[in-house]
Amino acid sequence: MLLRGLLFAAALVAGVAASAGVILIDPDTLVNRDAEGETLSLAPISLGNPTTAAKLTTRRRETPRNGAPGALQGAFTGAVTALPDLKVPLRVGRGDTLAGMLTGAGVSAADAQGAISALSKHFNPRRIRRGQTVSVLFTPPAMGSPEADRPEPGKFLGFVVEPDYDTVIRVEKTAEGAFSAAKIKKTLTQAPARAGGVIRTSLYVAGRKAGIPRRVLAELIRAYSWDVDFQRDIRAGDRFEVLYMRFFDGPGGNKGNDKGRLVYSGPILYAALTLSGKRYPIYLHATKDGNSDYFDDKGQSARKALMRTPIDGARLSSGFGRRRHPILGYTKLHRGVDFAAPRGTPIYAAGNGVVVQSGRNGAYGKYVRIRHNSRYSTAYAHMRVINRSARRGKRVKQGQIIGTVGSTGRSTGPHLHYEILAGGVRTNPMKVKMPSGRKLKGEALEDFQVARAVIDGKFAALEPETKVAAAGK
Repeated sequence: MLLRGLLFAAALVAGVAASAGVILIDPDTLVNRDAEGETLSLAPISLGNPTTAAKLTTRRRETPRNGAPGALQGAFTGAVTALPDLKVPLRVGRGDTLAGMLTGAGVSAADAQGAISALSKHFNPRRIRRGQTVSVLFTPPAMGSPEADRPEPGKFLGFVVEPDYDTVIRVEKTAEGAFSAAKIKKTLTQAPARAGGVIRTSLYVAGRKAGIPRRVLAELIRAYSWDVDFQRDIRAGDRFEVLYMRFFDGPGGNKGNDKGRLVYSGPILYAALTLSGKRYPIYLHATKDGNSDYFDDKGQSARKALMRTPIDGARLSSGFGRRRHPILGYTKLHRGVDFAAPRGTPIYAAGNGVVVQSGRNGAYGKYVRIRHNSRYSTAYAHMRVINRSARRGKRVKQGQIIGTVGSTGRSTGPHLHYEILAGGVRTNPMKVKMPSGRKLKGEALEDFQVARAVIDGKFAALEPETKVAAAGK
């Protein structure tokens, strides 16, 4: 009852007095605060997984749209033709389920089950992520009625959830008492944005100073992580520039921008790092086979067969070579690299291959080894959990999650010990020459050069969205 009372009071103030609009998503989404506080905000860093940009941005803030009550009239398709002014925004927390959130807000178990069943036709409820918002909709009690004096919401009418920046799913209760759901694509406008800066401490810090959203910055670092060692290759005075897309939800707001409210940033169309005086440009290009990837100015794919850093948001805590062992106390050769990261951080397969070893392995703790081809294998140690998909004999794809960071075996704290074996010999992942990726030739290269010229023209025609920034401390 207390929870319901609090929800009702908050909703009555925020919903009735403000708007009946859908809870929208803040465009500047955040990565996990633990990862940001312990890794992303620390310089320098290296992100290595090219396939999981969306997963880096799972924390969302609630930003109710301002407007007159009744703004969602006609949004539902059944008997209820106008959403109520009373809405209860519920934010998904650790371990929350949609059913538990609905019943906790005062929805009956039968209604919760019916509404979730309708949602399931368009979206798997188990995919609702921590930090997302579900807007639960009620009729407000009539003023002066007995119900108006109780800390209870009115009749449950449905809920709204946004599984992605460009999609809204609305679930409604019909006059017959059943539930229906409608999946609606938002009408968005898009425009390119340009930013750049001088690196003083790290690319991440410089990018944030230049106003680059975290999602875009994570993609930028990831795109370069195949060839750039962010621990050693970045120097004070190096420069960067980037051209990326921004998506708006229509007219109004956004600090006077007539495109509307910014709801999503990305992908990157072009970027360039200038390191120790040498420039490294990359361009996003879609080939005729339907695949999109980053290519340098000569048409060579930035992607390599293996990732140097198969973990996102990690700090290189121990390099390859001789060191004083933190537990044994004597100097010995460290035949891999260690990436410090919060316990539970996902670990990715560095490349396509077959799992040849999976399970406990002495001082390595929980351990996985993947054979990628006749020459290269990779190994991952001290894992907390090994996924079922990474059992021995299983085939894995580059970027697939094979487990999470832990501290099993001979370890002083949560980290990933990562090895690359070339011809059976452990090799420094930061120094080994990676097998090259795709290189465009012939007509494909000609198409790329045309697309590259178009992107260069867009970049030259734009002024930076924010003042070009030099990142300090």
